[in-house]
Amino acid sequence: MPSNQTKFLDNIQDIIDDEISLYKQDRSITECNHIPSTTSIPIENKQNWIKIQGVICVYVDMIGSTLLSAEKQPKTCAKLYHFFSDTITRIFHEFDAPYIDIQGDGVFALFNSDQLYRSLASAVTVKTFIETYFEPEVKNMQRYGAQIGIDQGTLLVRKIGLKFKDRSDRQNELWAGKPVNMAVKLSAKAARGEMIVSDRYFNKLANDLVLKSCGCNNNIHNGPKENLWTEIDVTFDDMLDFDKAYLLKSIWCPMHGKKYCSDIIALDR
Repeated sequence: MPSNQTKFLDNIQDIIDDEISLYKQDRSITECNHIPSTTSIPIENKQNWIKIQGVICVYVDMIGSTLLSAEKQPKTCAKLYHFFSDTITRIFHEFDAPYIDIQGDGVFALFNSDQLYRSLASAVTVKTFIETYFEPEVKNMQRYGAQIGIDQGTLLVRKIGLKFKDRSDRQNELWAGKPVNMAVKLSAKAARGEMIVSDRYFNKLANDLVLKSCGCNNNIHNGPKENLWTEIDVTFDDMLDFDKAYLLKSIWCPMHGKKYCSDIIALDR
């Protein structure tokens, strides 16, 4: 029987042999209280990873992007992707997200455990932008929108790839763990204009500012404050590792949204 050594070019076989050798070695884990700057995330020492607990992942996925064609609709595709991804990235930045990444038609932001309410305020702000500006602006082209998922937990991180001369396109941060995966899956369960969060994230939200409405219902500015969240049973969803999730459909109120956003952010202090 032919050896595996004959399947690949010699330089490719050298890469595989090197990675197999690395795989069999132990890893060192450095625990960190906060998400490090990208310049501090290791790449040279391939055995070292950083571990951060309580990381919050907010994932925003564009609805309708599969209908776009870079070949047939290059200008429309370019405009829409830029409007969606660039605006959301800048919003997350203004909310002091320690890490932001763009993955195709999705954008995700990572927040530290002590940014619980700030992370939620950023997500509601993105949701409000989508429904107030993005959807109306692009409605003449097709029906586009967004779905959002949030989870919280422990992540491992290091840079994967090559440190090649002065280029940075051969490497990227790899975030290993549940929060990113679960946030993506939760967003996939959400319909247009919905945000779904895991119970382990939701259960930490203990203030009526984020649990109940401001009372502006049906143009009644001083109406009763209603519950904003709907509990969802996800027991039978094998893709999720929790039994309950919570759904939010609301966006910032035109009258009280700005104040509520500021007050919610202040809850982290």
